[in-house]
Formats: sequence, structure tokens, C-alpha cells
Amino acid sequence: MTSRFVDPVDLQRFRDFDFRFAKDSLRGKVILVPGGTGGLGAALLALLLSEGAIPVAGYRSNLQHARNVKEKLEARYGGTVHLVAGDLCASESHRRYIEAATQLTGSLSGLACFVGDAARVSFEDLTAQALLQSYATNFVGPILLAKAAAEQMMKTPAGGSIVLLSSMQGVGLFERSLNYAAPKSSLVHACRILAKQWSGRANLRINVVAPGATTAGMAQASVGAGKYDGYVENGAVSRFGRPEDVARAVRFLLEPDSYVTGQVLTVDGGLSLKA
Repeated sequence: MTSRFVDPVDLQRFRDFDFRFAKDSLRGKVILVPGGTGGLGAALLALLLSEGAIPVAGYRSNLQHARNVKEKLEARYGGTVHLVAGDLCASESHRRYIEAATQLTGSLSGLACFVGDAARVSFEDLTAQALLQSYATNFVGPILLAKAAAEQMMKTPAGGSIVLLSSMQGVGLFERSLNYAAPKSSLVHACRILAKQWSGRANLRINVVAPGATTAGMAQASVGAGKYDGYVENGAVSRFGRPEDVARAVRFLLEPDSYVTGQVLTVDGGLSLKA
């Protein structure tokens, strides 16, 4: 007896070793990238441009910096980076981001949210206000934007893919990182809840990428100051992470025909396993 959910044509293809791997699958598709003008987000913008996708890069307030990133990426990779301003802590920004993305082709295929704050407050100086601010930036804003993006994606049969950015500190145990790590770990649990909640609905997927000590992004200052040198010296990792490492991981999860949801892809060279 043959399952009614299995295509006999596909079964024959597999028996004939006729495997089909998508090429240029993001070409012409709109991908919203809040925080895309930052060190890690810019690498994803470059990868999207090289594949013919249509990236919409969100930035909070520094228009001059955003324009500079846009101009340099377009000159090197071609295509167009569309810019949209908005602080994810403000609810009206969510609507503005979705509208800016959907007005280009009428649909939204992906969201990769790079927005975050290092929340560098020592444990001794930790206050309720500091914790609330970190949660607002690192958890509440990204989750509510993911909700808005999902509502838009579910309007079409193609669905879409949502990728949130956590951190190795959100999956591993690093002392004195509570103010930053707690909301980042909350993203991981929220991702799993939403993946289960949305399972089977309009091909909607949500996953998390957790970068480690990278030479760009929020870890750049710590890496540059030598904070993580010991991990390379003692062989815990062979090198520091690069922005391309994170971009490739996010791109994998943005694949339109992906079969992955509710997962955390840790891109830290294994550091969180040994720290």
C-alpha cells in the first residue's frame, strides 16, 4: 500500500539516483534582515546579493552608516540593498519593517534578525532596569517581529523561514554573562515553542543561529582585546569565527524548501562545549 502523501514520481527518481538540489533558490525573494548593517548582518547581505535575493536591511538610527554599508555592498556584489529604519523595541517599527519588505514583491520569504545589545553590565551592578532593557532588545523585539513576519508569511502557500540570532552564551554556560545570556537563551526556547505551534502551517519554519567568538559583531571588541585568546592558545578552538561562518549558517536555514525547524545551529567552533 502506498502512502497518499508520497509522490510515486519522486520515488522513481530516488531509485534512479536522480537527486535534485536547488540552485539560485533565493533569487528574486525578499529577505528582511534587521541589524543587517552590523558586522555579522552585512555578511549575510553580501551572500544574499550574490545569490540574486532582495535584502531589506533594518537599522536603528545611524543612517549615514547604513548608507555606507549599502553603497559598498552594492558596488562589490551588485543588486540593491533596501534600507528601513526602526528600533525593534518600538512596536510601530515592526509594522514599518514588514511593510517595507512586502511592498517590493508583495511577499516576504525570510527574516533573519541580527538585532541585539551586548548588555555589558557587571553582575555586581545588575539592576531590574538593566535586565528589563536587555530582555526588551535581545528577546521581546525580535520575538514580536518574528510574530509579525510569520503572520505575513502564512498568507501565502510558500510560507517562509525565520532565523533568530542567539549566542554561544545562550546555549553554553559562561560566568558573568547573565544579563546578556538569559534573554538569548530565551530566544532558543521561544523558537522551539513557535516551531511546534506553527508545525505544518504553510511551510513556516523558525530556527536559531548561535554565533561564538567572532571577529565581527558584538564579540569583536572582546576578541580584539584578547579576552578569548586563551581558548585558541589551549586548543579549545582552532581559530576565531568569521562573519562568513555565521552568514552561511543563516543562509542554510533560509532555504525555501528546507526541512529544518525548531533547531539551534551553534557556530562557535565547539567553544561552548569546552568552556
